[in-house]
Amino acid sequence: MAINKKFIDQFIQVTSKAAIASSYFVGKKDKIAADKAAVDSMRSELNKMDIKGQIVIGEGELDEAPMLYIGEKLGTNNGPELDIAVDPLEGTNFAANNLPGALSVIAIAEKDNLFKAPETYMEKISTKVKEKNVVDLDYSVKKNIFNLSEYLNKKPDNLTACILERPRHNKIINELRDLKVKIKFISDGDVSGALLVTDEKYSVDIFLGTGGGPEGVLAAAALDAFDCGFQGRFLFDTDKDKKRAKDMGINDLTKKYDLAEIVKGDSVFCATGITSGDLVTGIKIEEDKFISETLVTHKQSNLKKVVKLNQKIIREA
Repeated sequence: MAINKKFIDQFIQVTSKAAIASSYFVGKKDKIAADKAAVDSMRSELNKMDIKGQIVIGEGELDEAPMLYIGEKLGTNNGPELDIAVDPLEGTNFAANNLPGALSVIAIAEKDNLFKAPETYMEKISTKVKEKNVVDLDYSVKKNIFNLSEYLNKKPDNLTACILERPRHNKIINELRDLKVKIKFISDGDVSGALLVTDEKYSVDIFLGTGGGPEGVLAAAALDAFDCGFQGRFLFDTDKDKKRAKDMGINDLTKKYDLAEIVKGDSVFCATGITSGDLVTGIKIEEDKFISETLVTHKQSNLKKVVKLNQKIIREA
């Protein structure tokens, strides 16, 4: 069963309104307030929809931020049962400091079709390549680069890798430099980082490294519509993390997940810009209107486009 088109339009509104709510706090140095505004708006809009929605990927535990928590039920309880993954404000530091790339993000699938990801870290890799045994989490950086180089018929020094700029990635970064691979560093926001492999215009051939597990699942929903490859492996460092994983039904704590195991069936992904970045432009105000841009994908209809909305500013009396 496919997700109805009327819901797609409503989900675009959900992330657009969350982005607008958060935009009031851009540059105010208060990432908690910016996140809370997006969360409150997203919850309010989802609760108006004729769905039986349940959050399978929430946000906030790692950041001590306001949460749309895992297991929370949303919607009017009339309509289809849907799994919902959210990151109401992806890139809290971007919004707080008025830096590029803050997004409001949601992914939706039918019940039990989105992987229930704990709030922990994930090793991940995304490329435009779907074929098996070209790029793999179990391969060395060198093998992945050489395989990708051969597959794309590019020399390694003509490949670009996107990676979060973190001390934990120093070994990978040094290996990429030894191979003369070009590197695009991102300081945050690894949903958008993973999606830069989807289009030639971004000039990114591979995204790799360790980032948030929930963000990996959100990115996978969009990558699925773009027919890209993705693999993820959760990292459970503490007993608390391991217990939470087992409580969520994850028994093999070292398992490598392919995209088809993370997102099944039909899915919708929406990412609205709060501040302008690679994927979409941020919220703009023109006269009495908010202008928003949303990257939306819908797997079954092969929808992959940026939707621009004009919304009238409603001023309180």
